[in-house]
Amino acid sequence: MSEKIDKDNNLEEENQENTNDEVYEKGFLGKMALFFLELIKIAFLAGITIFVIRALIFKPFYVKGQSMEPNFYEKDYLIIDEITYRFREPKRGEVIVLKSPVSTDFYLKRIIGLPSERIKVENGKVIIYSNVNPKGIILDESYLNNVDTSGSVSLTLGSNQYFVLGDNRGASFDSRRFGAISRDAVIGKVWLRGWPFDRISSFDLPQYAIN
Repeated sequence: MSEKIDKDNNLEEENQENTNDEVYEKGFLGKMALFFLELIKIAFLAGITIFVIRALIFKPFYVKGQSMEPNFYEKDYLIIDEITYRFREPKRGEVIVLKSPVSTDFYLKRIIGLPSERIKVENGKVIIYSNVNPKGIILDESYLNNVDTSGSVSLTLGSNQYFVLGDNRGASFDSRRFGAISRDAVIGKVWLRGWPFDRISSFDLPQYAIN
């Protein structure tokens, strides 16, 4: 009689061990499933965040060509601020990305003339005429390293137009050729150079002796 009881007890103990193994396995699988679910949620939210940032706030651009040398070189990796101009108008001296008025390309240029100003290029100089300076004032552009502005231009800007030039005045296709650009053509201003690493920098607004 006692032997039967011992066998029954052994069976009960084995069943209990199997039940514990099943509970542990289910608990482990459940935790792994929750872990991967959290990873998926994080990746999804990160993707949305990156999309919103790229679509509405910042966009990366690579410099192509030599039109902005010596301040920007080919393959420089730039971060473009698209949100600032939602709250204020572009300023003279800011470097911007704009939609080309003659193609589907994007251009990197510097804002030189503001709405309603008259811009004149002659004798290698840029002259700005405005209500504040009706007699005109020569724009002192220290970032050009004494490079003259070639060409002969006289253009009065509309109330929603800008005059843009490349820093490499001898090799830039800009407002001297395609004329003024509209406010709608401006994508954003250059905020940061992220590559190459030894030239990472943000950009300050040049100081001009002109309002």
